[in-house]
Amino acid sequence: MRSLGLGWLLALGVVAVDQVSKAWVRGHLVPGQVVRVTDWFNWVLAFNQGAAFSFLATSGGWQKGLFSAIAVLAIVVLSILIWRHATERWFCTGLALIMGGALGNLVDRLGAGEVTDFVQWHVGQHYWPAFNGADSAITVGVVMLLLEGRGKHASAKSGDNSGGPVA
Repeated sequence: MRSLGLGWLLALGVVAVDQVSKAWVRGHLVPGQVVRVTDWFNWVLAFNQGAAFSFLATSGGWQKGLFSAIAVLAIVVLSILIWRHATERWFCTGLALIMGGALGNLVDRLGAGEVTDFVQWHVGQHYWPAFNGADSAITVGVVMLLLEGRGKHASAKSGDNSGGPVA
């Protein structure tokens, strides 16, 4: 990333894909409907008023303000980090993916009071909680940051200061 603008461009791309996919699912599925895609993957329509894994989902509504404030704070902090580390492309790409995911779920939370989830993985009768494109972007961004940190740690041990992920 050469500038904050590129970080925001990637983040807004994440938001666009996330919101279009959620709109499509809301237009084609009804809550509780399960569309089997493979033996381990389903499309579902679920609404989450909480955070990851439905944390605080049944807390009466006050959590909407809390999670919205956390998302806004995260977006501000991530923007500052992208600006300060503009030459670290891998790091900034991870930050921008996290920022886009936070913004995508914030759009849902502010618009509808809940986040639309629709991707469901399972092994036999063991189901992972439903999630969405914004959640996926956050996860990929976090993995990128972890790989970046691992690369910097390995580089520091070997005396190489170039950073970047290590395979």
